[in-house]
Amino acid sequence: MVAEKARVLNLVQAIQEALDLALARDERVLVFGEDVGRLGGVFRVTEGLQAKYGEGRVFDTPLAESGILGLAIGLAMGGMRPVAEIQFAGFLYPALDQILSHLGRWRHRSRGRVGLPVVVRAPYGGGVHTPEQHADSPEALLAHAPGVKVVIPSSPERAKGLLLAAIEDEDPVFFLEAIKLYRGARAEVPEGYYTLPLGRARVVREGRHATLIGYGGMVEVMLEAAEVAAREGVEVMVVDLETLVPLDEETLLEAVRETGRAVVVYEAMRTGGFGAEIAARIAEGAIDHLQAPVVRVAGYDAPYPPFSALEHHYRPSARRVLAALRRVLTH
Repeated sequence: MVAEKARVLNLVQAIQEALDLALARDERVLVFGEDVGRLGGVFRVTEGLQAKYGEGRVFDTPLAESGILGLAIGLAMGGMRPVAEIQFAGFLYPALDQILSHLGRWRHRSRGRVGLPVVVRAPYGGGVHTPEQHADSPEALLAHAPGVKVVIPSSPERAKGLLLAAIEDEDPVFFLEAIKLYRGARAEVPEGYYTLPLGRARVVREGRHATLIGYGGMVEVMLEAAEVAAREGVEVMVVDLETLVPLDEETLLEAVRETGRAVVVYEAMRTGGFGAEIAARIAEGAIDHLQAPVVRVAGYDAPYPPFSALEHHYRPSARRVLAALRRVLTH
C-alpha cells in the first residue's frame, strides 16, 4: 500500500530510504559491500546507515567481489536477508562463478528446500564520464543466469518500491541502478513502506504510431525523443520494462500490437544485448502486427569509451532514437 504523502527525492535518496526502512523493519536484513559503511558508498547511497544500525548490520567488505557474493550466499543460507552492493556493475565479473554456479541454482539444487533471498545492488551505465570498466551494462549476462531476477528502475518512486519488493523476495534479485539517474532524476516519492510488484512493465507514455521499449537510464532518453517526435506530429508510445527477469511479455507485446512498429533502446553492446531478446519475443508473439522490422538502438560492440569526450557517441541519445523512429515509420 502506497502512502498518500510524498516528497521530491532523487534516486540516491529514494534508494537510501528504502534500505533504511528495510533495516528498521527486519533484523535479518544486512547491508554490506566495498566502502558502504563509514564512507556511505562511493555515491553516498548508504550514508548514515552504519551510524544508525551499527557495524554488525551495515559493514564494509574487502575489495573482493567473489567474496561479497559468497558471503551473501552463506548468510542467506543461514536465514538472513543480505543486501550486497557491488561498487560498479562492471566489477561483477570476478563473482561470475558465484553467480552462475551457486546463486541462482540453489533452490533447484536443494529441491526447493533452500532459497537464497539475496539482493545485489550495483550502479551501471554511463553518462557521467566515469573511467573505463565503471560504465558497463551487464544485464544480459545476469538475465542469462538461471534462477535470478533482474530489476532496473527508471525513477526514484519506482526504485524505492521495487527495492523493498526485491528485499522481500525469496529468490536472488539483481537490482541495477543507472548512474546517470542517481542525482539527475527527481520525482515525488511516497513516505513510508510500500512495495511495487516485480515482473511488470508499464506504459509511461501513450502513442499510436510507434513503440519505444527500454529500461533504466534509457527511459528518459526515450521520453525526450518522444517529445521531439510529438512536435513533428508523431505519437510515440514509451514502455518501461522495469523488470527484465521475469519479463512482462504481455504488456510488451500488447504495446507493439497497438502501433505495429517497435524500437528497442538499451545501453549495453548491441550484439547479444538484452534488446536482442526483446526483439525475439516481439518476432515470436507479434510479428503479424509488425509494419516494419524491429530496430535496435544500443551501445557499440566495443568497450565503453575510456575517454569522456567519446561518451556521447557511444551512449544512445534522443537523436539516435529519433533516427531509428524515422526508419520504422518510413519503411
